[in-house]
Amino acid sequence: MNNILFVASECTPFIKTGGLADVVGSLPQALRQYEKQEVRVILPLYDEMDEEWKDQLEYLCSFDVQLGWRTQEAHLFTLTYNKIIYYFISNDYYFTRKGIYGYYDDGERFVFFSHAVIESLKYIDYKPQILHGHDWQTGIAIALANILQPIKNMKTIFTIHNIKYQGVMPLDIYEDFFRMGREHISGLEWDGMLNCLKSALFHADKITTVSPSYADEIKDPYYSEGLHPMLLNRADDLVGVINGIDTREYNPSSDPSIFMNYRSARSKKRENRMHLQQQIGLSYKEESPLYVIITRLVEQKGLHLVQHILDEFLNQDIQFIVLGTGEKEFEGYFADIAYRYPEKAAALLTFDEGLARQLYASADFFLMPSKFEPCGLSQLIALQYKTVPIVRETGGLKDTIHPYNELTGDGNGFSFTNYNAHDLLNVLNYSLEIFNNPSEWQQLLKNVNKSQFSWKESAHQYVTIYESLSPELVYG
Repeated sequence: MNNILFVASECTPFIKTGGLADVVGSLPQALRQYEKQEVRVILPLYDEMDEEWKDQLEYLCSFDVQLGWRTQEAHLFTLTYNKIIYYFISNDYYFTRKGIYGYYDDGERFVFFSHAVIESLKYIDYKPQILHGHDWQTGIAIALANILQPIKNMKTIFTIHNIKYQGVMPLDIYEDFFRMGREHISGLEWDGMLNCLKSALFHADKITTVSPSYADEIKDPYYSEGLHPMLLNRADDLVGVINGIDTREYNPSSDPSIFMNYRSARSKKRENRMHLQQQIGLSYKEESPLYVIITRLVEQKGLHLVQHILDEFLNQDIQFIVLGTGEKEFEGYFADIAYRYPEKAAALLTFDEGLARQLYASADFFLMPSKFEPCGLSQLIALQYKTVPIVRETGGLKDTIHPYNELTGDGNGFSFTNYNAHDLLNVLNYSLEIFNNPSEWQQLLKNVNKSQFSWKESAHQYVTIYESLSPELVYG
C-alpha cells in the first residue's frame, strides 16, 4: 500500500482559480480506483472557501510553526469528500484574506504553509510514504521533507504545472524563514534569489510535469523561465504525464448548467446555442459557425495573435464570443470588437463557470492559440462537449490535439506551429472550409466524438511512478 499525501494551494471543489485545482481535485479520485494507493490531500484553509465546506470541517489540533525567529500558530482541520480525506491548515494572518493569491507576501505565506505541512505530519493519523507537491507554493515543503526527514525514507514528487510562476524572494530573508544552517541555501537559491520552485527541483526524488511535450520544452531556454540548467541536470528524473479531466464533471449529457443535454447530436448543440445567444443578446445565425475563446485574458494565451487577424476573419460568415477577464488591453480590445460587430461578436468580460459550460455546449470551434501551454484543460473540455479545438502546437496542446488531415481522415482539431498571426488566420480559414464541406465536417466530428482524455491512463502512469520509488517507510 502506498500512502500518498498531495500538497497543494488549491483544489476543487473547495477553492479554485485555475486548472491546478481541477488536477488536484480529480487525480486523487482516479488514483482511488487502485487498491494499493491511498491518497490524502492537504491545503491552506482560506477565508474565501464557501461556508458549505467550512461547516463540515472537523477540528483536529493546533500547533506552533517556527518561521525563522518567529512562532506562528497553525490550526489543523479535516473533512472527507467522495471518500478522500482532506486536511486544511488555518492561520488567520496568512489566509484570512480576500482571494488566495496576489499579495506582496505570497512567498512568506506559502513558506509558512510548507513549514506547517511538515509539522502537521506529527499530528495526523497517517504516515505518507510519498509527499507529492504541486507548483511553487509547495516547493519548500518538498525541500524541507528532504532536509528534515520528518518520516525517514519518505519519498517526494514535485509536479510543475506552470514554470512561469516560481515563488521568488530576496535571499537575505533566509534567516527570517528558516532555522537551518546556511549550508542549505544552495539548494534553495537560484540566480541570487530564494526560489521556491527551484528548491523542489533540487530536492525532489522525482519531477513530473503535465504533458510530455512540456517536459521537453522546459529544458529549452525559450520556455524554461531561466531554469533549464537545473532541468537538464535532472532530466533523468523528469517525466511528462498528460492531465486528464473528470469526465463525470464535464459531461454534456448530464451537465445541469446547459440548456439542453446531449451526447453528440448537433441539433441539440444548436438548441444550446440559440438559447445562449438570446440570453447574451447576440442574434442567432444558424448557418454561421460559432467560434469561442474561454480564457484568462493574458498574453500567454496568444491574444496578441488574435488582435492582428480577428477583424479580417470577422469578414467571413462566422460568429465569435469571448469569455474571460484579465489585462485591460485585451478587455478593451474585445469590448471594441463587440461594439463594431454587434451582429457577429460578443465580449463577456466576466468569468462564470456555468456560462463557460454553456459556451462549450454551444460552440462549433474552440480557439486556444497559446504562446505556451503546459497542458491545458480547456481543449479537453471542448472535446468532451463535441466542440472542435483550434490550437497552437505547444505543450499539452500538441499532445492532445492532432490536426485534421483530409487525405487520411485523421485528426480531432486544427493546429498551427509558429507563433505567427498569419499562420493563425490560415488555420482559421481552413477550419471554415472544412465546416462548409459536409463530408469532411462529419468525419472530423466522428474523430472528436471518439477523443477520450479521462484520468484513467494518466493515473496509471502516476501509479507506475509511485511504485518505482518503492519507499521503505520508517516511522520517525
